[in-house]
Amino acid sequence: MVKERLISLDVFRGLTILLMTIVNNPGDWGNVYPPLLHAEWHGCTPTDLVFPFFIFIMGVAVPLAMPDKFYDGTTFNKILVRSLRMLCLGIFFNFFGKIQLFGLEGIPLLIGRLIITIAAGYALMGNFSSKVKNILAFSILFIYLFLAYSGIEAYSDVRLPGVLQRIAIVYFVVSLLYLKTSQKTQIATGIVLLLGYWAVMTLIPVPGIGEANLDKGTNLASWLDSVLLKGHMYRGTVTWDPEGVLSTIPSIVNGIIGLLIGQVLQADTIKIQKAQRMGIIGTILIFFGLIWDIVFPINKSLWTSSYVLYTTGLATVFLTILYYVIDIADYKKGFKPFLIWGVNPMIVFFTSQIIPQALVMIQFKNPNNPEEQINLLSYLYNFGIAPFFSNPMTASLAGALVYVCIWTFILWIFYRNKLIFKV
Repeated sequence: MVKERLISLDVFRGLTILLMTIVNNPGDWGNVYPPLLHAEWHGCTPTDLVFPFFIFIMGVAVPLAMPDKFYDGTTFNKILVRSLRMLCLGIFFNFFGKIQLFGLEGIPLLIGRLIITIAAGYALMGNFSSKVKNILAFSILFIYLFLAYSGIEAYSDVRLPGVLQRIAIVYFVVSLLYLKTSQKTQIATGIVLLLGYWAVMTLIPVPGIGEANLDKGTNLASWLDSVLLKGHMYRGTVTWDPEGVLSTIPSIVNGIIGLLIGQVLQADTIKIQKAQRMGIIGTILIFFGLIWDIVFPINKSLWTSSYVLYTTGLATVFLTILYYVIDIADYKKGFKPFLIWGVNPMIVFFTSQIIPQALVMIQFKNPNNPEEQINLLSYLYNFGIAPFFSNPMTASLAGALVYVCIWTFILWIFYRNKLIFKV
């Protein structure tokens, strides 16, 4: 069977990573339009769709990338190493701001960090032999874990979970499920994981706290994070992690549902029938997600089972629309910018979060107040963007859109030169 490249899936991936870039890079975090922020706790904003959409898209791509469904030791090794490379790229984001080099500070330290970033990026995205990829991935992971638990103060609180880390875990599990099991087993696995997670979160008492609950910081997932990830969690929450251990389990189902949709797209039927089936599946998932929300609220941080069904339902519907417009109706006009983003997501993932951290390290005297320091990122926004807008939220959004435009130009150059960065 020949691999099929779905333009609609690339466009969907591009739209998703573009939205991620916007929500992760506002000009001013103190002034952001509500839809571009995560829900405070229960609920779901457009921003809360980005992460589950990524996992869903990854799941869809698995059968399209491995249409022959052949499994052996070599295939397993490729899946494992790819997962480890994604895992290591994700952890590097958390290490970047912690790197210390021989007492260096300011620009010299920044240069050192950037050199290490380039080396890590090349090691984890470079095209090497399978053996070299193995050695590099395992070695870098060992270095991370050693530094995190070595007792060295600079790395004593470095965060270990994260977005790419969770995607890596889901990719590993979903790829093996696809290669080793039938669709019935995949469906059954998804159902068991969702029902099991709901039961665990709502029935098992929380040690040291009491009855099972879904409140912030006192639920079972939070407790488990505090035990297994102590000192290495998201600094905004401290005592628990939004990409923690227990909540990773239901996220696997986002990948499984994507996997099943990918197999619908791979089926030997006419395209319009595939679109109809996907549309029905998406609608059903949304319906059951909203029903389950009544007793197990939609919540990204807890990654509740209702959140899984609701977000995968929306993702399926969005992909169905794009599939019909682009791959069935053959209307591709206007989608090229999103395609450019969609074929090269890993380089954006890796560097778009490093660049702001690097700009913050470049500091100089504030032109408006020479007694204060200002970093380059704040300077560019406060003096180059904000003065042109009366509404601070609009100015903040404009800052994000400027960053998107810069990345669009960079990705266009990569696309023109057929440069695609993969793990």
